[in-house]
Amino acid sequence: MTATTLAAAPATRSVGPALSREAMRSRFPARQASTGWPTERCDRDEAMRLATAPPFVIPSATVQAKRVRGLTHVLDWLQAQSGDTWQQRWTNSGAEDLGADWRRVPLAWLEPRGRRSQWLPSELSSAMRVLICADVLRPSLGWLVSAPSIKSELAAGLALDRDPAGFGRLREHCRTASGISGPAARLAAGRAAVIVAAKGGGLADITVGDVLELLDTETATFLAWPRDVPVFYQILRDLGFLGDQAPLRFRQLRTGGQLTPEQLIDRYDLQCRPIRDLLVDYLRERQPSLDYNSLRDLSYYLGRRFWKDLELHHPGIDRLHLPLEIATAWRQRLQEKPRAAGSTGDVVVGTVPRIAYREALVKVRSFYLDLSQWALEDPARWAVWVAPCPVGRADAEQRKFKRHRKARMDARTRERLPVLPVLIATVERRKVAAASMLEAVLPIEAGRRVTVNGEHLTRTGASTGKLLVMDSTGRRRDVRCEDEYAFWAWAAVNVLRLTGIRIEELMEISHHSLIQYRLPTTGEIVPLLQIAPSKTDAERLLVVSPELAEVLSTVIIRIRDASGVVPLVPAYDWHECLWNPPAPLLFQRRFGAESRAISHGTIRKMIQAALADTGLTDSADGSPLNYTPHDFRRLFITDAILNGMPPHIAQVIAGHRDINVTLGYKAVYPEEAIQAHLSFLARRRGLRPSEEYRVPTDIEWQEFLGHFERRKVSTGICARAFSTPCVHEHACLRCSMHWPDPAQRSRIVDIRDNLIDRIAEAEREGWLGEVEGLALSLAGANDKLLQIDRQPATAIDLGMPTRAPSQPNKHQHR
Repeated sequence: MTATTLAAAPATRSVGPALSREAMRSRFPARQASTGWPTERCDRDEAMRLATAPPFVIPSATVQAKRVRGLTHVLDWLQAQSGDTWQQRWTNSGAEDLGADWRRVPLAWLEPRGRRSQWLPSELSSAMRVLICADVLRPSLGWLVSAPSIKSELAAGLALDRDPAGFGRLREHCRTASGISGPAARLAAGRAAVIVAAKGGGLADITVGDVLELLDTETATFLAWPRDVPVFYQILRDLGFLGDQAPLRFRQLRTGGQLTPEQLIDRYDLQCRPIRDLLVDYLRERQPSLDYNSLRDLSYYLGRRFWKDLELHHPGIDRLHLPLEIATAWRQRLQEKPRAAGSTGDVVVGTVPRIAYREALVKVRSFYLDLSQWALEDPARWAVWVAPCPVGRADAEQRKFKRHRKARMDARTRERLPVLPVLIATVERRKVAAASMLEAVLPIEAGRRVTVNGEHLTRTGASTGKLLVMDSTGRRRDVRCEDEYAFWAWAAVNVLRLTGIRIEELMEISHHSLIQYRLPTTGEIVPLLQIAPSKTDAERLLVVSPELAEVLSTVIIRIRDASGVVPLVPAYDWHECLWNPPAPLLFQRRFGAESRAISHGTIRKMIQAALADTGLTDSADGSPLNYTPHDFRRLFITDAILNGMPPHIAQVIAGHRDINVTLGYKAVYPEEAIQAHLSFLARRRGLRPSEEYRVPTDIEWQEFLGHFERRKVSTGICARAFSTPCVHEHACLRCSMHWPDPAQRSRIVDIRDNLIDRIAEAEREGWLGEVEGLALSLAGANDKLLQIDRQPATAIDLGMPTRAPSQPNKHQHR
């Protein structure tokens, strides 16, 4: 495949966002502009009276006289236009089509009649505003958006007469709610006024469709995404103006949702209509047995990687029966992908191997074989498409590919595991530094200078929630954003490395995931972390270590609102393309007036930002070292097995159905140990009597509970798995599974001092055989003291998870 060929290949279209907009406009239609309201049919004298009577009387006689003159000019001009109502005359005048230049039309009519004045344009604008507020005219949304001279004071005028209670509630909400800046509040009031002026009614009559229509209008007018639209939507929804059916967040109106098989295939603009229809039918037939993510992947491999590629290189192809040379060329192209270069990445300079090309081969082979099988069951529908498969069994063989992938992942894990402490120390340092910077900059005024962590920073003011400073190099920085990135990178790295959970499981940890188990005999509380079903649809419980408890407690304290409750936030499932019900998720942060769940893409960016500060490089090419969230899962399993955790226990903790998957995640493990362990499992399953597979008796259950009671030792608690022996022969201070009790710190200090004295005596008497063992015990004692000192001095009350009062029935625990 040449670079020229790749560059000439046309790009396929994506219809997801467009389909999303169309679906949302259909679900939430905008109100039609009403006609025939009473005040549009009033006579000239009544229109003048409505526009000059209270509450539209201005205390200044000069300004009021200016408005009256403007009303005279506008009403005279409109009265000369064709139409039976003031609205019809305004529409027929053609001024609305000129947008911001609308005054050219009345000025052209007034000048030949001797009405000239330097104040005439401003008088016309003042008169139009008061006629709109008095509901004599209802211009279109497009005109109101494009006429800043009218829109600027529209909210104040409508608040006087049309809906004073509604605009009063809006102002009070913006004043008391957190995260709504002054500009955002004024912009929200102005947008609400524009909708009311164009559609009639009050703020309570505004619909979701009206908001979407205004968004489309502003986007088309200014050719840019409008500012603070999510804040405007959230204000209206929090006030109850949009109704119960309105989505909780504006972002839910912008996501595409699940596409139908037709829409999935039409993303690739296939030219051969029969093949396109066949692929749609095939996806529809497979849809009931697949989740949405698998269905989307199948459409990509069949639509883009298979048939679209054939159409690009063999125009006019219309049969599944591929000649040998075409099938061979397609398989060869599939093994390579274009390598882009240039600042924008749009210049193709060659090709590089595609690692996972066998995924496409497997999907295409399954497609051909399914058609052959279905043709036996329903020949009228499928027999016409039966053809020799262009992918042989050897082509789709995955065994060698899996071995190569295992080797790559093992090398990746071996490179990252030794430098993990560097990353942990870096995220801790960045969190502390960013928090101190935010604390120092927040109270100072704009223009003031402060020195933090050796850096000289000058505050430049806040903009739409940002806290901007200028450093000594002249670079502008958002201190609040840096604090957010540093904190959540620290939280994500620590939770991932201490639990080994998947990234999607991390995103679904909520306040309800923290549960407690109290032993019935001793009353000891065992903290547990409940992991919601994800990839394997199997729920599991993890014991919360002191380090993990400290991280989770810090996260909960940070995200609590003013009432001490963890806010309920909806989260988008990027695999299923659906919004989950609101839940007290732990990985959430504040965006303006709303709390949002942090996406997995943002977590990756935060971790990469932390990695950039470590200075670590990849040994292969010298580029900055990259960690993915799944790398921490491999590191966790590898470290656990290397430190004595049995593989079948690691399998349960990781949530794998097959122990071979767990062994595949671990990078370093002796081959003989694997074989011996597998042989042991096989012998045990063969010798174990079937009577053991039954409900445990009361005595057996008490034995299980007694295990947790026997974990208590003089200096803390042993966290080894149930029914497993002590791997360090009860030398607890040396063991990583030993959790020291802060109340026993003085006992550990005495043990440490005694060990120092014994080492000194052994060295003095020449008992060198004891020095090494005593030194190991001394290192363990020092490590336990450090663990105790890292714990907070006082207990932190996390509270019991509660539902927010505003959403009493929305949360459904997954």
